Amino acid sequence: MTTHVLLVRLAAPLQSWGVASRFAAHRDSHVRPTKSAVIGLCAAALGRDRTDPVDDLAALAFGVRADHPGTPVRDYHTVGAGRFPLRPRDVITDHRRAAAVAASMAAADGPGFGHHELAGWYGAPKKITADPVSGALVSAELSRSAMITERWYLSDAAFVVGLEHQDRALLEDIAYALEHPKRLLWLGRKSCPPSGTLAAEILPGTIATAFAAKLLLPGPDGPDSSGRRPWAWVQAPSGTRGALQVNDQPVSFDPAHRAHVTRWEARTRITIAPTATGWDIIP
Repeated sequence: MTTHVLLVRLAAPLQSWGVASRFAAHRDSHVRPTKSAVIGLCAAALGRDRTDPVDDLAALAFGVRADHPGTPVRDYHTVGAGRFPLRPRDVITDHRRAAAVAASMAAADGPGFGHHELAGWYGAPKKITADPVSGALVSAELSRSAMITERWYLSDAAFVVGLEHQDRALLEDIAYALEHPKRLLWLGRKSCPPSGTLAAEILPGTIATAFAAKLLLPGPDGPDSSGRRPWAWVQAPSGTRGALQVNDQPVSFDPAHRAHVTRWEARTRITIAPTATGWDIIP
């Protein structure tokens, strides 16, 4: 039976495809998009909840062509702590903070509010509870330590993803949803929105033939006519010679039962065909 391939363009100033560091202090980025991330992107575009089944999307064969692998960049990220001025409501509603700055308030000349600081208390409020003295809602934590994370991204990368299936109607639904998403989309993290066109076109054949039939995506400096043979990673049948196992086949995105299994993937060079066509996209 004939198969069809939906080509998806993933390009942005920044992308980040985590594989092993969820909510950790060190948040890595894979060198290419993962199947789990792309299936999640499609599910979000279709408007599915995390608890909805994704069996039909997970059944798509997956491949990714690295037209422009990008440059790894590191973000040294800190949140919280430090010295910050108290707001009037902090003093009025929280007797603990009022007591901590009572001496400086008593010695102040002129307007008192906005001129008093506490060290180490700034941060997103957590453990909100009713204060037993005032009854106001306050944070149970009076001081906060700085949270330091190291986050990695790919800068100026551009990938072509191939989603292969026999059901062309399913691919058409996904393509429409990617251009008219029901939920916000991002390339790995919420700070990485995609740029320009996502759904390119649907071609008959396999992922390998579809990758060979399209020219390289334009890069940061314009069209690429170098004749390069980009690397591609294409899903393969179990036990394929030279293929490796990767643990990014989604089973469920339910936060309470998040699960993945392994699949097989082969790395190959793609030779762009002499008859390859260009891209009708918004960069």
